Order: sequence, then C-alpha cells, then structure tokens
Amino acid sequence: MFDRGEKGRAGSALDAANFFLADVRDGLGPYLAVYLLTEQHWDEARIGLVMSIATVAGIVAQTPAGALVDATRAKRLVMVVAAIMVTLASLLLPLFPGFGPVAISQGIAQAATVVFPPAIAAVSLGIFGRAAFTRRIGRNETFNHAGNAVAAGLAGLFAWRFGPTVVFYLLGAMAVASLVSIIAIPERAIDHDLARGLHDADTRSERPSGLAVLLTCRPLLVFAICVLLFHLSNAAMLPLVGQKLALQDKNMGTSLMSACIVAAQVVMVPFAMLVGARADRWGHKRFFLAALLILPIRGALYTLSDNPFWLVGVQLLDGVGAGIFGAIFPVIVADLMRNTGRFNVAQGAVITAQSIGAALSTTLAGLVVVGAGYSAAFITLGAVAAIGAIVCLVALPETRHGTLPPQGKTAPADISYRSRMSRPNLKD
Repeated sequence: MFDRGEKGRAGSALDAANFFLADVRDGLGPYLAVYLLTEQHWDEARIGLVMSIATVAGIVAQTPAGALVDATRAKRLVMVVAAIMVTLASLLLPLFPGFGPVAISQGIAQAATVVFPPAIAAVSLGIFGRAAFTRRIGRNETFNHAGNAVAAGLAGLFAWRFGPTVVFYLLGAMAVASLVSIIAIPERAIDHDLARGLHDADTRSERPSGLAVLLTCRPLLVFAICVLLFHLSNAAMLPLVGQKLALQDKNMGTSLMSACIVAAQVVMVPFAMLVGARADRWGHKRFFLAALLILPIRGALYTLSDNPFWLVGVQLLDGVGAGIFGAIFPVIVADLMRNTGRFNVAQGAVITAQSIGAALSTTLAGLVVVGAGYSAAFITLGAVAAIGAIVCLVALPETRHGTLPPQGKTAPADISYRSRMSRPNLKD
C-alpha cells in the first residue's frame, strides 16, 4: 500500500495531467472548422461531413478503449501513446489539406482521444476510492477547464499575431507537457480493482460481471440515450458560432473562436467545482438535468443577434452546461456500475452513444445551415436537448450512491437490498 505522501504526489501529477491534456484530448476541436473554412475555403456541409467521419472513427474505438482501460494495468502507457497519436495526426494536417488526408488524420486523432476520459476517471477512482470520487472528478474537471482556457487564450493571441495555423504548434507543446505529467503519476498508487469499479473490500476476490450488464441495466440505457441527445444538440453549436464569427471577419475568426472557448471554460471551472462539492448532497440526476436544460436556452439566444460580443456572451452558457456534464458524467456511470468491475467499458459504451450524437450533430447542423440558415440550425439543436431533458426527467432515476440496487453479481441479493431500502424507483 502506498503512503499518504505518495497519494499526494499522485494527486498533484493528476492535476497537471488534466491541465495539459485539456488541449490534447480535444485535438483541434472547433478550430478545425475555422481553419477549413477560412484557409482551405471548404463549405459548411463539407466541413460537417469530415468532422462526422472523424467522429465515426471515435465511435468504433470507444467501447474497446473502455474495455482496454478496465483490463490493463498499464493505464499511464495507454494515455502516453494516445497523446502522441493525437499530436502527430494533428500536426500533419496543414501539410496534407485535401479531403481524404484530413478525414484520415482526424479519424486517427479522434480514435486516440477516446482513451482519455475513461483512463483519467479510472486512475482517479483507483487512487482516491469511491467515497472521494465525486470530489476528485470535480477537481479533474476544474483543472481540465483551466487548461482549456489557457490554451484557448494562447491560441487566440498567437493566431492574431501569426495566423490560424499556430494552433497546431500549441497542441504539440501541450502534448509534451502532458506526457511528463502522466509519467509522474506513481504506478503503485493506482488500485486497479478500484479503478475498474470493484469498490467494496469483500468483492475483491470476485470476477467482474459479464458484459451483458451493459444491456440489462435499464438506467444505464436511459442515461446513454440522454447523453446521445445532449451531444446531438451541443456538439455543433460552437463550430456554428465559429463559422458565423469567421464569416464576419476572416482575419479575426480564430481569435474570436478562442474568446468563445475562454469565456465558456472560465465559467466551467466554478460549476465543475460545484458538482464536486455538492452533487453527493443535492443529487446526481438534478445536475445532469440542469445541463440538458441549458441547451435550448442557449440555442434560442444565439438567434437574437450576430453581434460578436453577443455571441461570445451567450457562449458563457456553454460553460454552465458543459461544466456540469463533464463532472457528473463519470460519477453517474460509477453509480450505475457499482461493484460490477465494468466501470470503464460502461463509460466507453455511453461515450459511444455520445460520439454518435456528436457525429450526427455536425452533419445535421451543416445540412440545416445550407438549407435554412444558421438560426434554424440553432433552434433545431435546442429542440433536441429539450427532448433529452424530458427523457431524463421521466425515465432516469436518481443514481446517487445508496439509491439504486447494486448491478454486479458481486453485490448482495437484489431482493434483500430492495426490502432494506424500500424505495419505489428501485424497479428501474
């Protein structure tokens, strides 16, 4: 067993990893749309298609990535390899700007980035345990958003001075720092049974549940549907805003996009901290529902003005919704997969649904923009999130620890658990 000092060093290294991986785990993100629109002169539909193709690669890789994180004891090495792949794929893009090379390079990058969310969550759970997991995830997201804000601010400043291709080199610098941070996490500080969701001491000798638990856990399926709808609504909003800004001022497009990202990331920090501090008391479902409800409001407000200051101001709401979602997502999955040993593959499966939503979002938005304009696209995306909020309210039970029956075969018998808890929503 590692000592308290080693746990503290592991926590500090994890803080740094979350900060520097913030830029790496998203790859080029919304900057790709601005770069292709202003520098390569692609239309919106073509941009949406290539981004969707890249996302499909992530969909294919996502669930296997979660299973790999569950199975491997070399979680740090997996993250290091993924960071290198993302960086190389992105740095090659300006050299090969054709449709095929861009689709392939971004597909590789997207397939590699899917490793980071389950791996970071697994390492956090393996080091700090179930009782401190919600607070630790809130801290992870705080450093992640701070890293995104710093990277976006630097990208905006350097893009204004040197042009939009500077984001490629900034990504490379952040990748090097992230590799150092990951390696600094002490390997022996990670309890790999805890990291895969076997929380209780008396279950350590049991084998993990079968993969069928992913299909038999009804709340997990409902949560996956809600996550899909969240990202079907959310994924295309920021790229659309970036395109509107770039069309108004080509030279300032990347810098204004950075302003949008910085504004949102700054707001995400306190909301991620709020989830970490209060979600266990106030309820996990409530926070997730709030994240969904922000999106229809945001979509409607985007239609009111094309003024750059207004668009950047509305982008603050992205900080509220995404800040809550990023912090509460792994917490809810950990709730649902308690004692199954399938925490990370479940994360991968739900993020697969998330990726499907994101892939469809950019294609849907691009087609609506071409056919009916930007305002119609924002309203359409907001309506999708409203449907997700209704599904969440009606069908998703509260998942907070102690309010759901255990899902794994290592858990106590379901009947005795229900009789002790006597909660009407346990049939879900």
